[in-house]
Amino acid sequence: MNEGLGRTLVIANPAAHSGDGAAAAERVEKFFSSHANATDGFELRLTQAPGDGMRMARESADFDTIVALGGDGIIHEVANGLMSVASRERPALAVVPVGSGNDFARTIGAATNEPIAALGQILCGRRRELDLGHVASDTGESGYFVQTLSFGLDAAIALDTTDRRAAQTHQKGSGLFATSGVKILSKVRGEASGYPSRVTMDGEKDVRLNSIVFAVQNGPTYGGGFRICPDAEPYDGSLDLCYNVSVPALPHVLALFALARTGRHVRSRAIATGRVRQLHIEFLEREPPCQVDGEPLHGRTYDIEVRPRSLALVAPAQ
Repeated sequence: MNEGLGRTLVIANPAAHSGDGAAAAERVEKFFSSHANATDGFELRLTQAPGDGMRMARESADFDTIVALGGDGIIHEVANGLMSVASRERPALAVVPVGSGNDFARTIGAATNEPIAALGQILCGRRRELDLGHVASDTGESGYFVQTLSFGLDAAIALDTTDRRAAQTHQKGSGLFATSGVKILSKVRGEASGYPSRVTMDGEKDVRLNSIVFAVQNGPTYGGGFRICPDAEPYDGSLDLCYNVSVPALPHVLALFALARTGRHVRSRAIATGRVRQLHIEFLEREPPCQVDGEPLHGRTYDIEVRPRSLALVAPAQ
């Protein structure tokens, strides 16, 4: 067992994974009640509306560990709430993944949709210092991301999956992302020219792009396992990029989308990858779709940077 979870707050989304979050929260509560030595006391709080997880985490300075139970959305909210807590009082983050995509859980090696197995990994895990990405737009919106930020068609696909989950679709994970991809890509004929942009990476000379996809990753996947930046990892003090440098014909775009499932899209001459600490991107003609950990973000100009070693993570034992 690790050095102990201390006083523990479980923030659970009961609606996660089509309602499986409620049963998972009950199982976690029973586990902690039956294993008094696992914590120095615990509380369970259920979210009822978007933003509840962020608010609960923001008010968590009296705890040692926050367990986020649910999908990538509740992890995103809890991480942002924790970053509002003074660093000397900030609890560690642990996750019990109960979701459709579970991309952050996949990145850190957590058992997915198996709450007791995930708890076992936490109790035998060790603390690591997690990098976060930070993004601020010209609309005044800003926040942190634990896994992914993207612009363009891939963002539109990710946002469509969020909308479909809210509408209680029966599809999950990569299958949901794939069908949203076909849906969105079937409508792009009038937008094949992309989103003209000017990008500055780590203060170097501006690069002009015609962006169809532009992903900024703290971990390798999104969309339930699509390996957008295959080499990204959240402890290296940098963010990984994947973006198009030319605008392929629609059949080629569809092929690249399929190859992204296993990360083979990065071999295409239409795709470039990179690694940065800071990024400035300005969309010159119109606002693109933008998602941050699956949530919408608005604007035409964005400043993005890595915040190394921002958050203590109880990394699951492998």
